[in-house]
Amino acid sequence: MPVYLQISNGLVQQIKAGVLASGSRLPGTRAIADTFQVHRKTAVAAYDELLNQGWIEVRPSQGTYVSESLPTITPQKIGKELSGLKAQKAGFNFHQKPNLHRILPLIPDGLTLDEGIPDVRIAPVDDLIRHYKSIIARTYNRRHLSYGSVYGDDLLRETLADFLQETRGMNVQKENVMIIRGSQMGMFLSSQLLFKNGEMAVVGETNYVAANLTMKEAGASIKTIPVDEKGIDTQSLARLCEKEKVRAVFVTSHHHHPTTVTLSAERRLELLQLAEKYGFAILEDDYDYDFHYRNAPLLPLASADRSGQVIYMGAICKIVAPAYRVGYLVAPKDFIDEVGHLRRIIDRQGDAILERSVALMIRQGDYQRHTKKALKVYRERRDHFCQLLATELGDFVQFKVPEGGLAVWVELREDMSWLDIAKACKERGLLIPNYNTYNYNNTAKNGIRMGFASINFEEQIRIVSVLKEVMTNHLDA
Repeated sequence: MPVYLQISNGLVQQIKAGVLASGSRLPGTRAIADTFQVHRKTAVAAYDELLNQGWIEVRPSQGTYVSESLPTITPQKIGKELSGLKAQKAGFNFHQKPNLHRILPLIPDGLTLDEGIPDVRIAPVDDLIRHYKSIIARTYNRRHLSYGSVYGDDLLRETLADFLQETRGMNVQKENVMIIRGSQMGMFLSSQLLFKNGEMAVVGETNYVAANLTMKEAGASIKTIPVDEKGIDTQSLARLCEKEKVRAVFVTSHHHHPTTVTLSAERRLELLQLAEKYGFAILEDDYDYDFHYRNAPLLPLASADRSGQVIYMGAICKIVAPAYRVGYLVAPKDFIDEVGHLRRIIDRQGDAILERSVALMIRQGDYQRHTKKALKVYRERRDHFCQLLATELGDFVQFKVPEGGLAVWVELREDMSWLDIAKACKERGLLIPNYNTYNYNNTAKNGIRMGFASINFEEQIRIVSVLKEVMTNHLDA
C-alpha cells in the first residue's frame, strides 16, 4: 500500500475512534512529513485523499480541520485498542446454533492420520492448469468471466451426463445435472427443499455426521436404523415406513460412511422398492465410487431409479484435490429446477473457468488417466497399511480390509479408549480422527476411520509405529 494511503488510513482510524474529534485542527503538511519522516508531497497526497473522502476540510487562512459535518464520537476508554479492529464480541443479539459447533481442524504439516482423503501430491494439477490457461488465453472465452448459469457450465453438465451414463449406467441428460461446490453443498440445497417442521430423515445408526447436521438444520427429525456388513437394514426401514411417514433416506451406498461396508444388491433393490411404495426421496452420496479395488463396483442406486426417487451427489474434488470445489447433483428435472432457484440466493454460480477446465479434462481423457493412476497407488497403499495394522497392531485392533474407498474402519479392543490413545498420540506429534465424531449415538463400537490414501509407505510405517508405542504403553499402565 502506498505510504500516503497508510498515513491517510491511520488518520481515518483515529477519527473513527474519537481521538481526533469533529472540528479539531490537524497538523500542517510539514509537521506530518516530519512526524512520519516522508517527503512533503507524500503528506500533501495523504491530506488530498482525506479531503476527497470528506474526512477533513480546509479553512482558508486557518488550516486543516476534521470535518465539522462528521458526528461526534466518544473516545474509547484508556486500555482499549485504538487500532480500529473489530470487537471480538458482537454488540447485537443473534441466534446461535450449538448443534453445528464442531471442531474441524485444518490438516497440519505434521504427522496426520486423516479420515480418508486423496493425496494432493499426486493430483493432476498440471493438466488442470493447462486447460485453465488455454481457456483464459482465448479472447472469445472472456465470456466465462461474466455471470453464467446458476446450474453450472453447460459443457460440464453435458460432459458429466455422458460420463455418468458411461461409467455408472445412469440414463440422464444435461437438464438433470447441476454443478455444485462439492457434495456437501448438494446435501444442503436438497435438505432445504425436502424438510420442514420435523419431517423424518432416516440414516444409519452410524452415519456421516455432517449429513445428519445438515438435515437437522433444515428442519428434519433424524431416525436411525441398524447397519451391518450388508449396509443399512432395509427390513428395519420397512417396519418404520409402516408406522410413520418417512420423507427421505440418506445413504452412502458404495462405501457406508464411516464403516466402509457396501450396500448389497438385494438391499439396493429393496430400498428402491420402498422409496417408490412410500414416496420418500433417497439421498445418495456416492463420495468415492471411483475407488474400488477388487472388481467392478455395484452401480449406484440412481442407475436403477425408474420412478424419480433418487437425488444423487458426487464430487470431482475427490479425484482432483479437495481444494478444487467441483461436484454434481443429479435428480429429476423439476427438482433440479427448484434447486437452481434456491442456489441463486446463496451462491450465484460456481467458478465457470474451473468448471470448463474440468469438462475438458474429462473429454480429453486426463481425468480418466489420473483415476486409473490414483486407483493403483491407493490399492497398494491400502494393502500395505492393512498389512501393518495386522502385523503391528493385531493385539489391539480388529478390522476388515475394505473393498474400496480411501479409509479402513478400525475397532479398538474394549478395554482401551480412542480418546486416550488420541491424547497420547498428539503428545508424540501424531493427530488421529476424533472418536466422538462417530460415537454421537453411542453406536461406533470403539471404531474410527483411518485414511490410507494420503500417506505413503514411509508415513504409514511412522504412524503405525507411534500407534503401537502408545497402545503398548496404555496396556501396560
